Amino acid sequence: MVHTNRELGLMLAGEKPLACFVDGKGRFPDVLIRYLKLFDRHVAAGRLVRLDHFSEATWGICHHILFALPGEEWRISKMLDLVLSGGEWNATKERRQGELLGYADWMNDYWLEHCFGQ
Repeated sequence: MVHTNRELGLMLAGEKPLACFVDGKGRFPDVLIRYLKLFDRHVAAGRLVRLDHFSEATWGICHHILFALPGEEWRISKMLDLVLSGGEWNATKERRQGELLGYADWMNDYWLEHCFGQ
């Protein structure tokens, strides 16, 4: 099951523990900014936790916006550790990202076969 554009509903149903959005600082498209405002309502109500992280990239400033369910905040730091770890992105990192985002093993297996032929 693809989570793209379904993150908020899955999180509110307790089926997705983490969502991550990434773009350059000040470069998120308007449609995504409107979507993120829907998340922010739930952050204000205590149903979600939000962290904005900025980091240097070769092309400018990278902006990560991460949302977690309460009790799943540990996934935020693990995701940032993963994506900021440097080195080549590979199947092991892709699988870990999927795990942190809440994809089931069979979903990760399918995705890795599609992306990496593994």
